[in-house]
This record gives sequence, C-alpha cells and structure tokens, in this order.
Amino acid sequence: MPVDRIHQILTAELADLSASGSLKGAEKVVSAVLPAAADRGPRLRLEGSGDKEFLRMNSNNYLGMSLRREVIEAEEAASREFGAGPGAVRFISGTYTPHVELERRLAEFHGREAGMIFSSAYATTLGVMTPLISKDTAVVSDDLNHNCIINAIRLSRPGSKRIYKHLELEKLDQALEEVSEECRRAIVVTDGIFSMRGDHAPLPEILEIVRKYDGAFEENALLMVDDSHGVGAFGATGRGTEEHTGADPCDVLVATLGKALGVNGGYVVASREIIDYLREKAPLYIYSNPITPAEAAAALAALELLDSDIGRGLLDHLRAMTARFEQGLGRLGLETIPGEHPVVPLMVRDTERTSALVKHLFEHGILATGLNFPVVPKGDEEIRFQISADHTEADIDQVLAALEAFPR
Repeated sequence: MPVDRIHQILTAELADLSASGSLKGAEKVVSAVLPAAADRGPRLRLEGSGDKEFLRMNSNNYLGMSLRREVIEAEEAASREFGAGPGAVRFISGTYTPHVELERRLAEFHGREAGMIFSSAYATTLGVMTPLISKDTAVVSDDLNHNCIINAIRLSRPGSKRIYKHLELEKLDQALEEVSEECRRAIVVTDGIFSMRGDHAPLPEILEIVRKYDGAFEENALLMVDDSHGVGAFGATGRGTEEHTGADPCDVLVATLGKALGVNGGYVVASREIIDYLREKAPLYIYSNPITPAEAAAALAALELLDSDIGRGLLDHLRAMTARFEQGLGRLGLETIPGEHPVVPLMVRDTERTSALVKHLFEHGILATGLNFPVVPKGDEEIRFQISADHTEADIDQVLAALEAFPR
C-alpha cells in the first residue's frame, strides 16, 4: 500500500522542527566507555570520532553507579540466576525475588509503607496519575513540571485543571481555593528538582498549603512529588528534596532507578492502601513488563551503596564538584542559577551563541546539552551541565578552561 502522502506530511513536519531549532537529529553513538585513570574520570568514544575521548557533562548518572563494580556484578549474578528477561507482565508470571526485595527496600529507604516498580519513571508518573485522577478530581501543577506530568494530566482528563506559574505559591493557594468549589478530590503535583534549571520545590510550604485545603475536599487533597532528579543526588543521605528541605513525607513520591542509581526503571512509594490500589488499576504496571530481575538486583545493590558510608562519601564529593564548577563559572563572569543540585545551567540567553558554545565544547572533547527556544522560552537559552561523583577536580577544571577559551 502506498504511503507517499503521509510521508510528505511527516517530512514537512520534520522540516518545521529543523527550522525552529527543536529537531533533535541523529543521536551520538557511544562506541566505548574508558574507565577512570589517574586524576581523571571515565571517558567515552563516539562512532565517527576515531580515538578522540570525550568527558561527559550531560548524564543523569549523578553518583557514577552505572560503572561501579558492585552494581555490575549484582546484575551479572542475577542474570545467571534468573535469565535475561522477566518473561511476562507481573500478574501473569513476571515477578521475581529481586523485584519484591527492591520494592520493600525502596519503601524502607523513603520511610513509606509500600512501594512498586515500573519500567521507567515516565511510565510511573503516567501509571500513578491516571488511576488516581477521576472526573471529580482537580489537578494543580507547576508550569515547569516535566513532560511526563503534563502528558499524564492530558491523558487523565481531570474534572478541573490549574497550572500555576513556577514556584509562585500564592497562585497555588488561589488555585486550590477555586477548585474546592468544583471537585471532590484534589491532587497537587510538582517536580522535586526541576530538571532544566536545577532548582527545587519548597516542599514544606507546598505541603502546608495542600493541608490547608484538605478539609475542603470530600476525598482529600493529595501532594504528589516526582523527585527523579532529586533522589540519590540531593539531601544529606540522598533521600532527595524532602530531605533537603526538611519536609514531611508527601502523599505520593515518584522517583527513578535510572539516574543517580545508575540502572533502569521507575518507582512509587506511598501508603499501603494507595499501592494496593495502583497494583490493581495502573495499566502501565499491569500490562507492561517490569524491569528485568537483573536490573532490579543491580538497582538494589546501588541503593545499598547509596545508603552506606560509601554513598555518603560519593554525595560529599558530588557536592564538592558541583560547588567547584559553580564557583568557577562565577570567576569567569558567567551566569548560572545557584543551587546545591548537580544540574548546573549556564544561562547563555541566545540561540546561536548556545549552539556555537556546544560545538566549541565538543571540539574540546566535552559533551554538553544546549537548550534553545522553543524547548525553553526565548531569552532562557542555556547549556545544562550535569556534575557526577565520578568527575574529578581535573575534569571540572578542563570544562572551565574550555569555557574560558570561548570568545566573548
């Protein structure tokens, strides 16, 4: 069957993306990972770049867990014991001991009654929000929340929706007051760490507002936090934005196994009743294969490392490297958004200059991600640097030297 007409339409849409500067284009292909050596961290080789070595400054692997011997060995051992894949969705035949143990340990780590794992954090957010949002539910969301939250709200079709300007809590208060006249249930949802900027939600203040209006809703007002960039990278012991801000536990906490823990998958922790309900009602859990038993074992090994003296040492080093990089940007007279999180944005505020700087860094063996309009608003163009515990002082200084060499 000919598909020439739809090909023309799709090609035209891709051309529009290219013209707007939002076309992602071909992905870089990693052909080798070189281990840390002497005073420098790991390096990558890319297909088409010969033997040139690259320092990665755009990875969510905040603690370097994906390359740790303990994590790799745990995955290899579980693969030998349980096989390469789960075989089916969990309610048919897909649950293994590592899945159950990981869920138990995640709940314990976060001080919750129960937890459940999904194939990804994106799937977790969609899988959690769609069953909890009814036609009598109002959803209130920060306007810089991650795309997974935006799409979860769209798919869920709540009875009412309010979007408040980033971190303007008086607007959150106003929104809850408005929807209290319309709906029986309210869900306030926010990122813990906002991934494009590295800033964080003031969870104690948000929770106070949610509790203020809880009595106005027959079915409660709930706070859901997606702390995928926070857990493992933020807080004294890596427990994320709740720990950093001193907040009481939110009602529903979503996070990932694929960033600071270095593996794959997502998870939610909450009360036993909420988790029991989600196991029966979340389609992205019920009808989708889980992560492999080996991935679950690797994630469990990473979690145990995080919750140990080794993990606290990694967190201390991560904070030190983040501070070194931010202070270096300041000495160079470059603008950033200050904070303790290892997402460090360099505010370039110009599309052409951002693209040129990314190219300059690549030529100097540094991988960094530029964010241009329309991905970010005009005037907010940036390069998002991401610090990792496997970066060294020499690595940080290499990036700062490359930035200093870029023409002003």
